[in-house]
Amino acid sequence: MSLWKRISSHADCEARMAAYYDEKGLFDLRLCLAAWIEDRIMSEQITPNSAEQLERVALKFNEDLQQKLLSTRTASDQALKYRVVELCTQIQRTSALELYTHLRGGLQKELQLATEKSVATPGPSMPLSPYNMNNPTAAMVAAGGGVGVGGGYMDSSELMSVQPALGGGLGVIHNAVGANGGGNVTPIGMATAKVELYEIEHQILQYFNDFSTCGNSLKMLVQNYSYMLNSTGSPNAEEAFKCLMTEKAAIVTTLCRSYLCYEPLQELIIGELNNWRRQQALAGNGAPFNESTLDQIQRCFELLESFIGHLLAAVKETLRVHIVNDEPELNNLLERVRSAQKNLVCAAFIVDKQPPQVMKTNTRFAASVRWLIGSQLGIHNNPPTIECIIMSENQANRFVTRGTQMDSTLAGQSSGEIQNCSSTMEYQQNNHIFSASFRNMQLKKIKRAEKKGTESVMDEKFALFFYATTTVNDYQIRVWTLSLPVVVIVHGNQEPQSWATITWDNAFADIVREPFMITDRVTWAQLSVALNTKFGSSTQRALTRDNLDFLYEKLQRDERSEYITWNQFCKEPLPDRPFTFWEWFFAIMKLTKDHLMGMWKASCIMGFINKVKAQDDLMRSATGIGTFLLRFSDSELGGVTIAYVNEYGSVTMLSPWTARDFQILNLADRIRDLNMLRWLHPSDTNAVPQERDRAFGEFYSPRTEPTPGYVRSTLHVQVRNTIGDNGSIIGTPQHPIPSPPQDSSMSMGNFDDSDSDDSSVADALERYVAGTSPDDPIFHQIRATIMSAMM
Repeated sequence: MSLWKRISSHADCEARMAAYYDEKGLFDLRLCLAAWIEDRIMSEQITPNSAEQLERVALKFNEDLQQKLLSTRTASDQALKYRVVELCTQIQRTSALELYTHLRGGLQKELQLATEKSVATPGPSMPLSPYNMNNPTAAMVAAGGGVGVGGGYMDSSELMSVQPALGGGLGVIHNAVGANGGGNVTPIGMATAKVELYEIEHQILQYFNDFSTCGNSLKMLVQNYSYMLNSTGSPNAEEAFKCLMTEKAAIVTTLCRSYLCYEPLQELIIGELNNWRRQQALAGNGAPFNESTLDQIQRCFELLESFIGHLLAAVKETLRVHIVNDEPELNNLLERVRSAQKNLVCAAFIVDKQPPQVMKTNTRFAASVRWLIGSQLGIHNNPPTIECIIMSENQANRFVTRGTQMDSTLAGQSSGEIQNCSSTMEYQQNNHIFSASFRNMQLKKIKRAEKKGTESVMDEKFALFFYATTTVNDYQIRVWTLSLPVVVIVHGNQEPQSWATITWDNAFADIVREPFMITDRVTWAQLSVALNTKFGSSTQRALTRDNLDFLYEKLQRDERSEYITWNQFCKEPLPDRPFTFWEWFFAIMKLTKDHLMGMWKASCIMGFINKVKAQDDLMRSATGIGTFLLRFSDSELGGVTIAYVNEYGSVTMLSPWTARDFQILNLADRIRDLNMLRWLHPSDTNAVPQERDRAFGEFYSPRTEPTPGYVRSTLHVQVRNTIGDNGSIIGTPQHPIPSPPQDSSMSMGNFDDSDSDDSSVADALERYVAGTSPDDPIFHQIRATIMSAMM
């Protein structure tokens, strides 16, 4: 149920808000696009904090609003078309900034009124502040909408597909951010979901009980009707007929009132289910997900099914009391109740365990579907078999948007061959779960569409299509549902780009869409949340604000913009690089997950920092020579490098190490071998440098004694110094060398002459002495060292 529906249920609240919107002539707009306005404004993930930013946001809102109105003009309802034309004219008379701020202010007032009236407002509240980039749980902000697609429902007489609502509700998280950007994150939608569902369940029971009171009246009506039919010659027949008319009219009024109470509750519960699906999609990117909410939603579905079933039976029973020839009101109610029941049953058929969204051929995978009606219709007594096929984007689009009939030829429409693609539903008495599990499916073949332009197989989306047919009380029920989008690959090297497609879709899909349309640009605020979610879930530590600022700079091109396009994200190579941003980001994420996770979680790796800033930070460090940090390589995919202050007070960058290197010797052991690394520069500006062994000691491999009778051999990392002609090795020192007095705060590093040529050491020192004054006391000390080395 939308916020406006909740406000309009209180006459005083509705009157106050109507007066507010009429100040700018926006009341009709608020009514016509109530749900869209709420979703659009409440889903904004960053609050404008300057006049310039506010104007940009307002202009974008105005642009989206006009597009929405233009798309609404294609409706078949002529009255709606004329109304939309009037609204288009109205918004053109109002400045974008004025329109946006007035609508936004109106929503804030509505939320306040809803609180005052104790009206539970589901889903998001208004964005109060920017997201908290430093908090790992802040990576749950929903930008866009759900992608779950509900199924169809046909009976034997109509054989028509009924398409339920697509997509999902919106779950937005916010945090109260202080002056320093910190604060606690509260998942608004999730925190209130349990309470709201409990309230909804209570309300369903209350309305159902109110409706049940008419049962005795209906029974009396039927008895009186039967009596009247058997006593047509009675002198009181006319009076009995009038009484019967009055009784029936009262019952019809009660039935209509009960349906009006029922309808918004069904809408609300389906919205909660779609919101659950939305969270399920975000969980595909690693966001936290409370799956157990589905049990509460099922309880509400079961109550609604019982409610609408009894209501349908009561309407049919009332129609049997045939007093007049034409009863349009009652017949209309019958059709509405039937339609509501069909939509409820269809919407309850969902994919509760999604298949892998990057699916490799000839690889086993699992999925499961669940029917949230439990035992209400008795289908569990003769459980149906669920079939599964794979559909391309075009096939799914045709089926959903054009209402393609589901018939026996559906299996021939598959875009591939799936083994073990059928499963019989099972009912678990203890928890009322009615589901079908596919534990051993395998995609053997895939049929691909022709590619256009720069499209690749990693951009092509498919979905698993689950469907079933069963019979209940002479009605043939056919239900279906689609999984989240999947990308099919045949080689492991296709995985990175495939995950780009899935990550973008999970994060930014619109709430209602044609499968599987997706925007080609999003704001940096939206993308940063998606990247933080993905990286944080894979590596178990979220990105910092500095990390995200670095990623933002990396994504920018010549013309800076708050929007990031799909091409910038994963199609266009980074400047002067042969790879894209996503390829670089994904390789780092994989390296960190596979080889660096412990050190990343312990904040030993700074990671996302460029060369210039790394050098500047190290040069400013109070610990001076031997201070080092670890950063991800800009030039090599999946590489990590060490930058350190060398013995001369300048910064040296080591060549990057990759996963292949760490399979031989892990990063911590490599750092232990390099004695010129003394102090770890902190990744947090509020922290202090740590002594190397204190920072990395827990990650060192234990050194074991050799087996008796054998001499132990070990691998050691050494770094070649570039001072000498032939280069020398530094790392594990053996003979200390006096330090040249370049700076009172610096000391010269130690040379390891165990593997180097003595003449190279002598040559290096000789050249150094050549620039030293004979009057300097250190001159003779170094000269003696040179002579000793040459002997």
